[in-house]
Amino acid sequence: MKIVDVIAHAISVPLETVFYFSQGWVTKRSSLIVELVTDEGVTGWGEALCHGQQPPQIAAAFIDHVFKPLLLNRDPFDVEVLWEEMYNTTRPFGQGGAAVNAISGVDIALWDVMGKSLNKPVHALIGGAFRTSVQPYATGFYRVEDGNYPADAIDEAQRYINAGFTAFKLKIGFGIEEDIAFIKAIRGAVGEGVRIMADANGAYNVASARRIIKATESCNVYFFEEMLSPENLEGYQQIKNHSGSFIAAGEQLFGKHGYQPWLSASALDIIQPDLCSSGGFTECKKIAAMAQASHTMLVPHVWGSGIGLAASLQFIASLPSMPLALYPVEPMLEFDCSSHPFREDLIIDSIDIQNGRVQIPSRPGIGADVDRTVIDQYKVS
Repeated sequence: MKIVDVIAHAISVPLETVFYFSQGWVTKRSSLIVELVTDEGVTGWGEALCHGQQPPQIAAAFIDHVFKPLLLNRDPFDVEVLWEEMYNTTRPFGQGGAAVNAISGVDIALWDVMGKSLNKPVHALIGGAFRTSVQPYATGFYRVEDGNYPADAIDEAQRYINAGFTAFKLKIGFGIEEDIAFIKAIRGAVGEGVRIMADANGAYNVASARRIIKATESCNVYFFEEMLSPENLEGYQQIKNHSGSFIAAGEQLFGKHGYQPWLSASALDIIQPDLCSSGGFTECKKIAAMAQASHTMLVPHVWGSGIGLAASLQFIASLPSMPLALYPVEPMLEFDCSSHPFREDLIIDSIDIQNGRVQIPSRPGIGADVDRTVIDQYKVS
C-alpha cells in the first residue's frame, strides 16, 4: 500500500451569533481536514485543530508545501517513521503551533487508513480499550454581547443537566471578583450533584489565580484549567496544591518535548493534550506513557470538528486510569457545546450517547464516515 495523495481541506464558516471568552471574540469556526488517499482505494481522515481564530490555511500550507512531498509513495504503516521525519523536517521552523497541528492531522489520517485496512478500530491497534464508554462533560458558557450573567449561564447549565450531562466546564477569566461570584452562583443553582470545572484560558497571573481558587474552595470545583499563560511553568507549580481542586493545562503544549519539562516538574495535576494539536495518535500515546510514568492524570482537550471528536474517543479508550484501581479516576471526554455549524454534520451518525455516556466507536479506523458535501459547503481557498 502506498500513499498517492494528501489533500488539505481548509473549512471555515462565520457564526450567526458571535461569542467571546477571556482572550477575545470568536466570529467563525474553522478546521483543517486532512484526506489521505492510498493506491488500494482506502482513504483516511484526520483533523488539525484550529485554536480560537487560527486560520486553517496555515496548517494547510505545511501539508501542501512540506509534508505532501515527503508522504507521497510512502507506506502509511510506517507511521512512526513518517511522524519523526515530518517533525524533523519542520524542526527549524516548527516544533509547535501550526506545524505540529498539521502533523497531528496527517497522523490521525494515517491511523484511520491502517484501521480501515485491517478492519479494526484505532483503539485496537494502539493497545486496546480500557473502557467501552466515557463520561462527557459539556464545554460552553461562552458569553455574548447582550448576555445577562450569571442568569443566562444558569439557564445554560440547566439545559445541559436536562440533556443528561452530569458535568460541565465554565468559562471564566472575566475578572477576579466576577469569576468568584459567577462560580458561586452556578454551584448554588445546580447543587452538589454536578461536577463543575472552570477554564480561564490563560487570563491570570499567579496571585490572581490563587485568589480565585481559594475563594471558591466551598464550590468543589473539580479542576481549574489554564489559569495562567502556557509559558508559566513555575507559576503553575506555585498554584498547585493550594486547594482540593486539580490544576489542569496543556492544550497549548506540543509533542513529547513540550510536555517533558512540565511532567518532570510535577507542575500539573492533569495534562490536556489535544489529539488534533499535540501530535496525533503516534505522539499522544507517548505523552500518555510519560504521564503514567510521572503519575499524572490525563484528560484530553477536544475542541474540533466531529473528526477530532471521533478520533479522541479512540484515544481515550486506550488510556489507563492513573493508577488502575477498583474505583479509578477515569478520563473524561470534553464535549464542545458551543456554536459550531459543522461539528457533528461532518460525521454521519458516529456519536452515540446512551444513559449519559458516549460510546466508544467500534467501527474500523476512527469509526466515522465523513460527509464530503459538508466539506464542499464550507471549504475556503
